[in-house]
Amino acid sequence: MGDSNSIVFFGGAGVSTESGIPDFRSADGIYNMEYSYPPETILSHSFFMEHTSVFYRFYREKLLHPSAQPNKAHYALAELERRGKLDAIVTQNVDGLHHKAGSVNVLELHGSRNRYYCMKCGMKYTMDVVFATDDVPKCDCGGMIRPDVVLFEEMLDQNVIERSVRAIRKAQVLIVGGTSLNVYPAAGLIQHYNGDMLILINKTETPYDKYANIIIRDPIGETLDAAIS
Repeated sequence: MGDSNSIVFFGGAGVSTESGIPDFRSADGIYNMEYSYPPETILSHSFFMEHTSVFYRFYREKLLHPSAQPNKAHYALAELERRGKLDAIVTQNVDGLHHKAGSVNVLELHGSRNRYYCMKCGMKYTMDVVFATDDVPKCDCGGMIRPDVVLFEEMLDQNVIERSVRAIRKAQVLIVGGTSLNVYPAAGLIQHYNGDMLILINKTETPYDKYANIIIRDPIGETLDAAIS
């Protein structure tokens, strides 16, 4: 990997667990906690529109981690980009920690919890607007403010998908880390990889293990930090 100047990193929730942000599908993940509604239901477009107050209560408690800081994995990837070796980060995460660590070319497939907009006038807001009220944040125009994240039942941003596909197709090395590769259509993007060095860094098996050149089960922060040393 050290000799390559065309690396793309494709990451999921496991990249941020070392920053104290729970993932979704592990034993301690959000999907295995008990709520009045299944998390997949709460995080759907229809639920957001019909039960917006409940959505925002869950969103504040479980998805917003304003004090979370980048970990070794985020900083290692930012350093690889700074050295001209990493072309892009394609992430399923919405926490914005890659940007916070200093990475520039970050393709956020599911949007970002740091961006918000009014559904009526399009006015843009930051995360502060969510904490300015205990209920549903409203714009000065009276419109409802929503996070700029992709909810269940919604389509991924086509521009982000196309840019991600181009980056993956051009990569000499594709590193996939912190993801079970079970969430589609995002996980299907790695099928566009045409190179010959697929590296998987994940604590559990994935459907793509049989295609990998290297499989690493160690913590992703330590693994990537060692790779830049």
